Amino acid sequence: MPFDAATRESYLRRYSEGASLLRQAWEEVPAEARTWRPAEGKWSAHEVVAHCADSETYSAIRIRLLLAEAEPFIVGYDENAWAQRFDYHASDPELALRLVEMVRSYTSAMLARLPEEAWGRMGRHSHSGPYGTDDWLRSYGEHLEIHAAQIRRNLTAWQSR
Repeated sequence: MPFDAATRESYLRRYSEGASLLRQAWEEVPAEARTWRPAEGKWSAHEVVAHCADSETYSAIRIRLLLAEAEPFIVGYDENAWAQRFDYHASDPELALRLVEMVRSYTSAMLARLPEEAWGRMGRHSHSGPYGTDDWLRSYGEHLEIHAAQIRRNLTAWQSR
């Protein structure tokens, strides 16, 4: 179901505020807890931040494809494979956070300039089928909120281990 203007505005605000929520959560985690995994197959706070950098760069392309291409095709990816293949613990979390902040800022400014009629465009996602601008905004409007909460759950688990 397409967003009305008020709902879209709410998600745009959440999208623009997401990077600061992620950084706040990261900064709450002591250095010694940042690479700790809460369980086998679960990500550390460090891995979450690295994932967010990869996800943000790809999400910025996804929305541009949806807004500009005639028949956009959005390719899904296996985030766990990326975490392993790109050895997220070897990445610099500060660079990852700065990348998230820059991509979000740049994309937020672009989205703020869009006329109302730009919204509602549809494409196709390789995993989920029909996929439009409002689907993108719903997903990425809450994406960093979800991962900030994940980092905080990791911290709580680390503190009570």
